Amino acid sequence: MIDVSCALIISQNGQVLVAQRSLTMQLPLKWEFPGGKVEPGETAEDCLIREIREELGVEIRVVKKMEPSVYDQGKQVIRLLPFQCELLTGEIKLTEHAAFQWLFPDELMKLDWAAADIPIVKNFMDEMML
Repeated sequence: MIDVSCALIISQNGQVLVAQRSLTMQLPLKWEFPGGKVEPGETAEDCLIREIREELGVEIRVVKKMEPSVYDQGKQVIRLLPFQCELLTGEIKLTEHAAFQWLFPDELMKLDWAAADIPIVKNFMDEMML
């Protein structure tokens, strides 16, 4: 099982950042919450801060751990570890992704999501609608 951290970066107005995978990545042009694989000896939170810095060029603060999701890709099983985060500093500069958007929770299901992210999207939407 591979642990992958992902960030739901929430803006002051309640929008969340989503990123579109590039053509050179697995699952090209699918949408996801940005993040990456947790390295040996690294916490999921530290991984997320590092990955967001590398992929988006911004600094975040982890605010809240969310319900993990396990997804079997056939060749490997991914445990997606989502965290709600806030943007601290910087302007988003894409280094790996094709595009990004800020969307309100009720707009999220309009996108073509990577399958592993769909349970995270649904959990987040349920939580935001309470």
